[in-house]
Amino acid sequence: MRRLILSDIHSNWDALQAVLQDAAGLYDEILCCGDLVGYNACPRDVIGWAMSAVAHVVRGNHDRVCAFIEEPTDFNHYALEAARWTNAQLDARQLAWLRSLPVGPLVLEGFELVHGSPYDEDEYVVERREAGEIAQALHTRLCFFGHTHLQGGWVWADGAMLELRRPRFGESETVYELDPQAQWLVNPGSVGQPRDRDPRAAYALWDVERRTVALRRVEYRVEEAQKRILDAGLPEHLAMRLAFGR
Repeated sequence: MRRLILSDIHSNWDALQAVLQDAAGLYDEILCCGDLVGYNACPRDVIGWAMSAVAHVVRGNHDRVCAFIEEPTDFNHYALEAARWTNAQLDARQLAWLRSLPVGPLVLEGFELVHGSPYDEDEYVVERREAGEIAQALHTRLCFFGHTHLQGGWVWADGAMLELRRPRFGESETVYELDPQAQWLVNPGSVGQPRDRDPRAAYALWDVERRTVALRRVEYRVEEAQKRILDAGLPEHLAMRLAFGR
């Protein structure tokens, strides 16, 4: 089994299409760590695709807010404007599907999916200390998470905790061999709004039989995604940030 791991697509159809083309033929199943919608201008396309193509997905905070499950308490005005706009774009069937997404952790055979952390779907796991604090909460030896828009993660092996490195500029992937005795916390990065100063769409490939995880980056037509945002009347800031990976 080969799995394509996505997170934080955020309605960016152009980035998603680039990822699917880049990964074509390399996966059998798609998993998602949440935040399908928000920020970008193609929520109908992304949700329509996800409803038929994604095998397992947990909800993210933008999925909750865009579906009007709850009022946001920490959204800035750009995110809030995009969430309200997104809700108006989705039809009743798509909204119902979005509202039905499970809360993480979603524990499956040999791995788990969360949006933020096993403790809190809204928790940002960015620092080494934060990752260390949730190690005991993991249900399996392999956990995929998102929310931070920062590709990477950590591995605990032989009493040591090591950070996973994302591909550098000029590299398309970084591959790790999964030690079955180690514990892995892997962030595939954001497809639709990276924040690690690399504007390329981020994702991961997990080959179960070969015991490898590849963190990958692919260029996409950022200017097309920007134009869609501006044409939709969404905040210019949301378009501009895509070019800088921030």
